[in-house]
Amino acid sequence: MGSNPEKRARFNFVSIALPLRSNALSFLYLFCNLSPMIDFDSLKSEKGLILAVVQDQLSREVLMCAYMNREALEKTVETGIAHFWSRSRQQLWRKGETSGHVQKVKEIRVDCDMDSLLLLVEQVGGACHMGYRSCFYRNLEGEVVGEKVFEPDEVYKP
Repeated sequence: MGSNPEKRARFNFVSIALPLRSNALSFLYLFCNLSPMIDFDSLKSEKGLILAVVQDQLSREVLMCAYMNREALEKTVETGIAHFWSRSRQQLWRKGETSGHVQKVKEIRVDCDMDSLLLLVEQVGGACHMGYRSCFYRNLEGEVVGEKVFEPDEVYKP
């Protein structure tokens, strides 16, 4: 997250609505490099990571939270598929690389404090590795309140 101006990626995610096409974010990536935008270095990150909340574009259900670094954000913008940084594995990962349950990113928003992102996505399959549509499938009492959409043992085979 250095301040070298030659290496800064610039992104403008505010107030851009795109048609639902697979190449829409590629267009956004090109468009953003030509217009005034939010500089990644102006986002408030901790140890190079920023929280990303992932929400279904149509239902507005919160699906998951994960962390992004600069590379994850750039890959997400470039490909239109959500990428994150795994803190446990210390590596970049593409959502759905094992399960096929990808998140097609339709819009990215930055919060008012510039310390978190909101990804509005089209979720293919379940978002949770436990088999649920959302990672938020339990309430505080431990009761399952979410919809199970797949069996993890059938998807994550050794």
